[in-house]
Formats: sequence, C-alpha cells, structure tokens
Amino acid sequence: MPLWLDLLRTPMAAPESVRLRRMRLTWQALCLATAVGAGLFGPIHRAVGRSAPIAMALLLFATAIWTGLYLIRKQRADTAYLDSLGEIE
Repeated sequence: MPLWLDLLRTPMAAPESVRLRRMRLTWQALCLATAVGAGLFGPIHRAVGRSAPIAMALLLFATAIWTGLYLIRKQRADTAYLDSLGEIE
C-alpha cells in the first residue's frame, strides 16, 4: 500500500472514536469530491448547465466548514487523550 494511502487510513494521536472516524471519512470524501468536481468542471458544466457553479460553490463551502469542525474535534480528542496520559504517569 502506498504511504500516502496508509496515512489517510491512520488516525493521528488519540484512539479514534466511531464519531471521529465517520467525520474523517466524510471529510476525505468531501475533499475527493471537490477535486473531482474541479477537475471535471468543464464536462459537468456542459452537462448540468448554470447550476454547476452553484453546486461547486456549495461543495467548497461544505468542505471548508467540515474541515473546521473536524480539526476542532480532532484537536479536542488529541488534547484529552494526551492529558489522560499525563495523569497516568
């Protein structure tokens, strides 16, 4: 398996909860959809018409919002995990 793919599948610091895993996978899907939408924007625009830019803007907005939410929750989980490790020692 390529290193970049292995890194996408691996949580960072804290053990990953089911909710955080679902958020990470959703975030990755949004990023992939954004990349595909940007790469194939011309054919999508020809097929869909004037609603393609609106759909792409909504996808970009959703990706940006989800990224912020994921990073905040991931940071909280990592901090709580590292704090609990410090209390054990």
